[in-house]
Amino acid sequence: MMTDYGRRCDRLFRELRDRKLPNLLVTSQHNVTYLTGFTGEDSYLFAADGEITILSDARYEEQLQQECPENLVFIRGATVTMMDASADWFGSQGVSSLCVESQAITLAQWEKLQEKLSNVQLTSSSGIIEKLRERKDPSEIEAVERAISIAERSFVSVEAMLTGDMTEKNVADELEFSIRKLGGTGSAFKSIVGVGARAALPHGRPSSKQIDEDAFVLIDWGAKENLYLSDLTRVIVTGKPTAKFRKIYQTVLDAQEAAIRAIRPGILMSDVDAIARGIIEQAGFGKKFTHSLGHSFGLQIHESIRLAKGQDRPLEADMVVTVEPGIYLPGIAGVRIEDDVLVTKSGNRVLTSLPKTWDEIAHPL
Repeated sequence: MMTDYGRRCDRLFRELRDRKLPNLLVTSQHNVTYLTGFTGEDSYLFAADGEITILSDARYEEQLQQECPENLVFIRGATVTMMDASADWFGSQGVSSLCVESQAITLAQWEKLQEKLSNVQLTSSSGIIEKLRERKDPSEIEAVERAISIAERSFVSVEAMLTGDMTEKNVADELEFSIRKLGGTGSAFKSIVGVGARAALPHGRPSSKQIDEDAFVLIDWGAKENLYLSDLTRVIVTGKPTAKFRKIYQTVLDAQEAAIRAIRPGILMSDVDAIARGIIEQAGFGKKFTHSLGHSFGLQIHESIRLAKGQDRPLEADMVVTVEPGIYLPGIAGVRIEDDVLVTKSGNRVLTSLPKTWDEIAHPL
């Protein structure tokens, strides 16, 4: 019975045939993992003639046998660099042309290949495997759901212990610890925790500001479970915010829910963004929504799909995206609400479940 990895490799070979490419040198570690399940580092993959060869080193010989025994393996010498060893191996295999991932190779590596393979025609292509990764197979969806479950349970745990003298950094550290206690590999990215005006920093890093220094805190976090990630944002109201803040929060929530309702196969990514953006603009905060509505994720927290202006591509079933509108008033406040959504054949399924209505986010200190 063919494994998920076998099916992914078959899709890659079909894509190479469609593009009339004889082969592909894969240097992105995430793409190597996606195609084979190999979780080591500093290794490449060569796809040609229906066969996959992993180019690695002696540190990973046993791991390769355990994680992907069906693949051919080339082990470089200990004193030879990965690129030098790969170039020598291509020469020994009689490779006459070689296509590389342009987004995952440095100029120095490209020049090294040109130097070592003077008789080989080098070409490049981008996004081949990233395109395959856009639609998740069932095992990937299950993995994302496990990462979401760990993230949500960690949030509930940390919210329950929240006290006014905790700092933003304390909250971020407790989230990381809780994720690991619950079986996660760690945080999916550096958690964002912003109290009051610091919530207006979309990528603000946790500081020594205490929770009780304002009436609310924004938390953007995610968990890594084995290989796959999750990404969520919630606002917790810890005091008595202003009426303006409540209006901002409700506007963001309305925009998010309208966008989620619109998600289905065939709708343009830009149109989903426009739905949320239109509601925020109508409320008078259009210039304060400063980023795209969402992105895809999986092995990486930002993958190739963007729900944004100019992204005039249709959504397809089995894509997983975040929906995270925000309003940011520098020096005053910031609100972002983020959920993870699976595009299904008939519409969508929201994978996240933490409460987010105004009455549900109150946590008086």
